[in-house]
Amino acid sequence: MRKLIFIFISIVLLGVTGYFTFVYYVPFSEGYRSGELIKFSRKGVLAKTWEGQISQGISGTNIFSFSVQDSETEVIEKMKEYQGRYVKVTYKERYRTFFWLGDTKYFITDVQQETSPHLKN
Repeated sequence: MRKLIFIFISIVLLGVTGYFTFVYYVPFSEGYRSGELIKFSRKGVLAKTWEGQISQGISGTNIFSFSVQDSETEVIEKMKEYQGRYVKVTYKERYRTFFWLGDTKYFITDVQQETSPHLKN
């Protein structure tokens, strides 16, 4: 009976570990988005996360919400600097997220300042 309980617990632990590993390391999609960085803030009660929004339209109706992991210190500093400017971001979309990582499934891995297409003649 002990052996059966040990095997059952081992299978459950391996399944949970495999699930969390898959969700964390395997991206659903990767891509780029551009727009005006309208919001970037650190929020949360128990687990503080970096969250932001990019406006992708003139009227601000098309909003791209994203998260940035704490380990991406260079990206966080650039986001603070580029607040209110037109940016291009590189992101990874995960299947799911965990509350301690961020509110969205979109995680920014790089950010660059760009020239707004609305300012070109």
